[in-house]
Amino acid sequence: MSRAAKADPESAIKPKSHKIALLLLGAAVGLAGAAETLHPDMFTAGPAWTSAQHDETAYSMPIADLSKKQGKRFVAGQEAFNEAWVVAPEPGVWGLGPTFNEDRCSHCHEANGRSPAVDDGGEAIRGPLVRLSIAGKDEFGAPSPHPAYGDQFQNRGIEGRVPPEGKVIVNYMPREVKLADGEIVTLREPNIEFAELQFGDMGKSTMTSLRVAPQLVGLGLLEAVPDETLLAIAERQLEQGVSGRPNYVWDIENERRAMGRFGWKANQPSVRQQTAAAFMGDIGATTYLFQQENCPAVQTQCLDTPSAASCGGQGGCTGNAFRPEVNPSRLTNLSLYLRTLAVPARRNASDPAVRHGEELFERAQCSTCHIPELQTAAADRLPHDIKAAADVTIRPYTDMLLHDMGPDLADGRPDFEASGSEWRTPPLWGIGLLPTVNGHSDLLHDGRARNVTEAILWHGGEAKAARERFRQMSAEDRMALVKFVESL
Repeated sequence: MSRAAKADPESAIKPKSHKIALLLLGAAVGLAGAAETLHPDMFTAGPAWTSAQHDETAYSMPIADLSKKQGKRFVAGQEAFNEAWVVAPEPGVWGLGPTFNEDRCSHCHEANGRSPAVDDGGEAIRGPLVRLSIAGKDEFGAPSPHPAYGDQFQNRGIEGRVPPEGKVIVNYMPREVKLADGEIVTLREPNIEFAELQFGDMGKSTMTSLRVAPQLVGLGLLEAVPDETLLAIAERQLEQGVSGRPNYVWDIENERRAMGRFGWKANQPSVRQQTAAAFMGDIGATTYLFQQENCPAVQTQCLDTPSAASCGGQGGCTGNAFRPEVNPSRLTNLSLYLRTLAVPARRNASDPAVRHGEELFERAQCSTCHIPELQTAAADRLPHDIKAAADVTIRPYTDMLLHDMGPDLADGRPDFEASGSEWRTPPLWGIGLLPTVNGHSDLLHDGRARNVTEAILWHGGEAKAARERFRQMSAEDRMALVKFVESL
């Protein structure tokens, strides 16, 4: 029986994905035993949260301390992550569109990893996307959406019924950087252009931001770091001449202003809200948090398409009562899945070159923002129900704060309190396994950096001094620092 023929579309389970998830869950127990034997320097998040898996499943392992109930929810969440959404009333999971970017989470975050950059002259698909806004803010401080294209450009629509908004093409301009020893590194700067626009010219005043999908490990731990820890880091950074600061955003579920933690500009306060926002922005599926389809007034075909939120069981699509296309249990299961993905253990931590690189990382003051060690909150102060996240020492190499990265990396698009040149410090844990898991090493918010060296050389603003210390290093020292980062 198909999902469309069921009043509760979550009651069907795909045997293959279910079996894979159970195998991963079982493997986590064995890997936890392996993690216990690791040298302490290799732990990224303690034995329960550190996975010894270093192959293509490195970002897909559950933590070892899941209860039986949580294990079932993890399996259900993993299935939801990989499920394809369809247009109601077709057989499948209802809620796709009317316009969208991809039809499932795993098309953007393959194997829970990072999407690659767009090829030169290619179209932005399977992960890369473009955020849009115009001058001003909404009543909660969020960016003001474009009147014809909304806040995220949709390159897909319902075939034969709703047109896609158009295409995004990316071209790169080369930029040479000369290092102190004479080596020339050629960077690439992305430029986006819109093609086949369906609803008029975008307008010169429109602010755009090209983004790639980030990797997803350790999110439940990052969510569990207390606000006051991050605020204390910000105060300490001021003494070091660095002005890290939190982004304060709107927490929809709790109806309050809250510290942002997730997204390239820290514009989401929780894993749950980030997940719901991705359902709406990327797939076009409604939740209780985001109830309106992404259909600006000019997009009449989009507006006229029946929403699966008014479709139930075999009763057609004529109902008036709102029911979220992503029902609460699906959102809860997926949020748990994302919160409990283990972090891969470090590799080659005892290698002399890696140890030397760690010293250079500290000496260059990279660790001022990429904080090596943080502590999660006590059990009674956790923001979620994953008790295994309490009182864990983690090594994510981030402060989750905003930093001005200078004009070269600026997108010119403010987001809540983040300016057009500020970005959240991304965590570095697991970064060295990106080629193994996803087959590329594209870094930064838009994937412009093809490796760690290029990513460092793009740093400006508050990070300019650290970049220059790297640029002045000998080739051997630069290689050691890069090797250290790749060991994380």
